[in-house]
Amino acid sequence: MSPIGREEAAEQAARELLRPQYARESFIDRMLRYFNEFVGDLLDMAAGGGSAGGIVAAVLILLLLLTVAAVIYRQVRRGRRLRAAVPGELFGTRRLTAAEHRQAAEQHAADGRWTEAIQERLRAIARDLEDRALVDGMPGRTADELAAEAGRALPPFAADLAAAARSFDDVTYGDVPGTRAAYESMTSLDVRLAAARPAPLGATP
Repeated sequence: MSPIGREEAAEQAARELLRPQYARESFIDRMLRYFNEFVGDLLDMAAGGGSAGGIVAAVLILLLLLTVAAVIYRQVRRGRRLRAAVPGELFGTRRLTAAEHRQAAEQHAADGRWTEAIQERLRAIARDLEDRALVDGMPGRTADELAAEAGRALPPFAADLAAAARSFDDVTYGDVPGTRAAYESMTSLDVRLAAARPAPLGATP
């Protein structure tokens, strides 16, 4: 059978799309049908198109698979970026300095919003420790991970850091109301950590 010309192919496609069943076909269904037909044509070409046609079809199929993989990869990465507020993570999507977190904490405390004040004060501690290179600036860090890493850098504060992480988790994920006492304890830890220095390497305990 000789190949049909471009105009004849267009006319046949137009007649096909005017059939009643296509009037009820959704856009997604139509795209999936086109995709399946395209892949089917490529497979037919690879199977019966001779060596040259088979190579061309194989290359096209490979490019198609790579494109699909790239789209999926981008969607996965996008989904990970949108996880900023999932339970356990310390920071949200907006990056603030330690001073900005402290200012926010003080404003919340002045308004009696102790839960938010506690959250912002621990974020201030975390950002300050990152800025001083006492902990790594790890995306998606949890309060417990912060306490563990900072406790290794500043052993005398390990217990206080663990308690601060528990306080953060309690008010953030445990439905425990924040209190003035818990905030003042977090603030005291922040002040003491700001003046702390890690022990020199090789120092004897």
